[in-house]
Amino acid sequence: MSRFLRASRLTLLALSVLGIALPALGQGGPAPAPPPAASPAPKPAAPGGSPATAQAPATDPTPWLYRGSDITQDGNWRFGVLPNGLRYAVRKNGVPPGQVAVRVRIDAGSLMETDSERGYAHLLEHLSFRGSTYVPDGESKRIWQRLGVTFGSDSNASTSFTQTVYKLDLPDASAAGLDESFKILSGMMAGPNISAQSLNAERPVVLAEAREQPGPQVRWTDAMFELMFAGQPLAMRKPIGTPEALNAATPESVKAFHNRWYRPERAVVVVVGDVDQDQLEALVVKHFSAWKGHGPAPATPDFGKPLAAGPVSKGLVEPAMPPMAMMAVLRPWSIVADTVIFNQKRLVDLVAVRIINRRLESRARSGASFLAASASLDDLARSANLTSVQVLPIGGDWDKALRDVRAVIADAQATPPTQAEIDREIAEIEAGMKNRIATAPVESGVSLAELLVDAVDINETVTSAEGSYAIFKDAIDKKMFNPEAVLESTKRIFEGTASRVLVNTHVAESDTAAKAAAALSADVSSAVVRRKAVGNVTFDQLPALGAPGKVVSREVVVDQPKIEKLVFANGVNLLIHSNSAEVSKVYVNVRFGRGLSALPANRQVPAWAGEIALMPSGIGKLGQEEIDALIGQRQIGINFEIDDDAFKLSSQTTREDLADQLRLFATKLAAPAWDPSPVTRAKAGVLAGYEGMWSSPDAVLGRELDSLFRSRDPRWTRPTRAQIEALTPAAFRALWEPLLKSGPIEVEVFGDMDSEETIQAVAATFGALKPRAAGKVTPAPPFPAHVGKPVVLTHRGQPDQAAAVIAWPTGGGTAGIRESRRLDVLAAVFRDRLLDKLRSEAGVSYSPNVASDWPLGLASGGKIFAIGLLPPDKTEFFFELARGIAADLAANPISQDELDRALTPLKQTIIRSSTGNMFWMRLVEGGSLDPLVVAGVDSLAPDIAFVRPADLQALAAKYLLPEKDWTLAVLPEAKKPAVSR
Repeated sequence: MSRFLRASRLTLLALSVLGIALPALGQGGPAPAPPPAASPAPKPAAPGGSPATAQAPATDPTPWLYRGSDITQDGNWRFGVLPNGLRYAVRKNGVPPGQVAVRVRIDAGSLMETDSERGYAHLLEHLSFRGSTYVPDGESKRIWQRLGVTFGSDSNASTSFTQTVYKLDLPDASAAGLDESFKILSGMMAGPNISAQSLNAERPVVLAEAREQPGPQVRWTDAMFELMFAGQPLAMRKPIGTPEALNAATPESVKAFHNRWYRPERAVVVVVGDVDQDQLEALVVKHFSAWKGHGPAPATPDFGKPLAAGPVSKGLVEPAMPPMAMMAVLRPWSIVADTVIFNQKRLVDLVAVRIINRRLESRARSGASFLAASASLDDLARSANLTSVQVLPIGGDWDKALRDVRAVIADAQATPPTQAEIDREIAEIEAGMKNRIATAPVESGVSLAELLVDAVDINETVTSAEGSYAIFKDAIDKKMFNPEAVLESTKRIFEGTASRVLVNTHVAESDTAAKAAAALSADVSSAVVRRKAVGNVTFDQLPALGAPGKVVSREVVVDQPKIEKLVFANGVNLLIHSNSAEVSKVYVNVRFGRGLSALPANRQVPAWAGEIALMPSGIGKLGQEEIDALIGQRQIGINFEIDDDAFKLSSQTTREDLADQLRLFATKLAAPAWDPSPVTRAKAGVLAGYEGMWSSPDAVLGRELDSLFRSRDPRWTRPTRAQIEALTPAAFRALWEPLLKSGPIEVEVFGDMDSEETIQAVAATFGALKPRAAGKVTPAPPFPAHVGKPVVLTHRGQPDQAAAVIAWPTGGGTAGIRESRRLDVLAAVFRDRLLDKLRSEAGVSYSPNVASDWPLGLASGGKIFAIGLLPPDKTEFFFELARGIAADLAANPISQDELDRALTPLKQTIIRSSTGNMFWMRLVEGGSLDPLVVAGVDSLAPDIAFVRPADLQALAAKYLLPEKDWTLAVLPEAKKPAVSR
C-alpha cells in the first residue's frame, strides 16, 4: 500500500548492527497480474523503435495497479496498457526541478533462471547497458554523460530474485534528451547487443563483481538461504550467479534467456518528472509500442513453499564476523489482495513487532546477555512469509542470548501488552505519517518512481500520504489496536510451517547445530522477564539552562540565497536561512569544539567510542530510555559525528519541534549524563566485530587507510584490541566531558521556519550557555612521503581478492577552495578513464574509483587517490595504468568532449542539490569562523563552470607527480576457508 507500511519491512537480512551487505532482494509478492487481452502490436520499424504507422496505438487507461484492491487510488498517477501488453505509469513531479526519473521493470530475476543459467538475469542487465539496437558498445554511458547523467548513480540497474530494474535519472530533461533516452532504453529491452565480443568483455566484469564480495558475509548469506529455504529455488538462486554458469554462457544461451523473459507483457515503465504527463505518456507509447515478444509467453516458475521437514539448525565458524544467531519461523507465501483491511491487520502486526523490539532493546541497554536483538516480519521473493529474529550475544555465549531473547518473545505471547505500550507505538507511527503528509509536496520524483516499482514487485498498490493515514486512522476508530488483538497477532506471527536457526561462532564446536536446535525448542516460559516501565517524560525534566543570550551582531553574509550570521554575547555563532521550498523540513547542524584536531597526537584516546556511546549516555537525569520516550512522537533526533575540525550534532526537524530540538542539543552540551552502560555496550560491540577488520581487502582499507594517509597519527588510527578492552566508563568520561565544554559553537538552522522565532529559540538554548574556553588545536600530520615500492598490508579473506591504492598529496584549507573544486573535476576525468580501462576493457575490477579530498578545515592533508579491488596478480597492472593516466593528463590537454562528459554531470549534481536547503547548509558549514568559506559560495559556479582543458592539465602537472605518489597493496594471507557443519 503506502510507503510507510512497506518501509517497515524486509529488515530480515539487513543485520544493520553488523553492516552486512547482501545481494539485492526482491520484496516478496505475487507475479504481476496479466494485462487484459489486447490487439496485436503494430509492426515495428526496428526492435523497440517507433511504430511504422503514423497513428499512435490505442492504450488501455485502466489503473491496472489497483485491480482487486479497495485502496484509495493516488490520482496523481496516470496508468495505461499498450496493445503489446506493456504497462506504464506516469506522473508529473517537479522535485528536483527539471529532472525526469525513468524506471523500466522486467518481471525476471534470478528465480526465473534454470540451473545452467544461474547469473544470466544479472549478466543480461550488464550487457543491455553495454550496447543495444541504437547504441554501439559503450556509447550509452557517454551519451547520457553529455546529458548530465552520472554513471553508476543516475544510470544504473539492479537485479533481484524476482525482477530486473533499469534506472535513469535525467537531471535536465530537454525534449531531445528525453526522446533519445527513451529510444536507447527501448532498444536495451528489445535488442541488447549479445555477441561473443560483448559477452567476453562483460563476463569478467560480472565475475569481478562476484569476486569483490566479502567472503565471510557471502558464506553466512549462502548458509542462511540454504537452511531457511531448503527445498525451494530461493535456496540456490543468488542474483550474482555462479562462476560455472557464467563462464559457460554463450551468446545463444543468453539470447535464449532474453527472448524468454524480456517481453512487453512482463515489463512496466514508470516515469516521474518535471514534464507534462501527456508528453511522458507519448514517449512511452512512441518508443515501446513496437516491442514484440519472441515465441510463446513462458509461465512464471513455481517458487515452492517452506518445508516442514529438513534441517532445523546449522552452525558456521566465521571469526571475521561477530558471534550471532538468527532464528526464523516460515510460512507459505500466498497471493493476498492489497486491501484496506489487509493493511490494517498488518498494522496490528507491526505494532506487535515494535513492542517486542522495544522490549529487546530495553533489555540490551540494561546489560542483558545480548548486545542487540530485533524481530521482523517479511514476505520474501514470492517464496515465503516469515518472522525472523537476529541476536548478537555479549561475548560468545550465543546459547544463553538466544534463550533470553526467546523468553522476551514468550512473555509477549503469554501476556497482553499494556494499552500504554500500544499507544506509544501508535503515537510514533502517527507522527511519522503526519510528517509524510506535511512533506509530500517535496517528495522527489526518484522516490515516487522507486515506490511504484517496488509496489508492482510485491503485488501492492500505492496511495497518497493522506490515503495511508486515513487507513491508519480508520483502524484506530475501529479500536483494532487493543491488547487482545496485539496479543493474538504476537502469537500468530511466531507460528508457521517450519522453524530454523543459524548460528555463527568464532571457534569450532562439535555440537553447535544440536545446541541451536535445543535452544530453539527449549521451554522458556518460566524465565523471569523484567520490563522497564518508562512513564510520561517531558522537556520540563531536562536541566534548566541560563537566561536567554543577547545578539551582539547580525549581518547578511550571503545575498543569494539570503544567509545571515548572528553572534551571541557568549560567543555562539548562528548561521540561518529561512526557505519554505522544502515544506515542513528544518535542518539543524551544530558544530562544536575542534573535532579530531582537539585530540592528542601522541597517544590513542577513546574518541573512537564517542559516535557509539556519547549520545546514549543520557542528559541530566534522563537516560536513553527516557530520551526515546521524550522524542519518539516528535520529529526530533540526535545524531553525532566527529570531523577533522569539529564535533557535530545534527537532525532534521520541523518548525513546530525546532525549539525543543535546539534545547535537546544545548542541554546535551550543558548537562551530559554519564551512564556507563552505553560505554560497556560500545566496547562489546567493537570487540565482537574486531576480527572483521582483517576479513577482506576493503575491510583492511577501512581500518588502515585514513591512518596511513595521516602518517599513522593516533587520532586517525583504529584502536588495538588491548586498547578497546582497556576502555572504562571513567576513561570515556574523562576524555569527553571537557571536550563537550570547550571550543567554539556554530549553530546552523536552514529550512521552513520563521527567522525571528528561530533566533529567539537559539538565544534561549545555545545563547544561554556559559562562555566556553577556546580549546586546544594540534596540527594535522603531513601526507606520507613517496615510496619506491608499495606499502603492503595483508587480509585474511579470499585468496583471489586484493586491493591497490595510489595517491598524490594536494593541499588543504579554504584559501585553496577554487583549486579544490577543480581537483574534483580532474578526479572525475581520471575516474572515467580508469573505469573504462580497468573495468570495461580489462575486466579486472568492478568498481574502481578516483576521488579528491581537500580538507577545508585543515591547512594540509589533501590528496587525489585511486582505489581498485582486483586479483592479487593485477596490483602492479593497476599502478602502471593509474600512473599512465596521470602522466597523460599532465602531458596532454583532454578533449572538450571528455571535459563536458565529466563536467556536465558534476554541474547537474550541483544544480539539483542546490534546490535543497541541506546543500547550502553544507556549503557554508564552518563559515561563521572562517569568512573564506562564505566567500566561496559566490565563486562556486564559476570555479566549476569555467574550467578549461588547460586548467586540468595544469593541475595534473602540479599534483600528479611520479616522485610524489604513494602506493599501497592489500594482499591475501594464506588461510583455509571457514568451515560449516
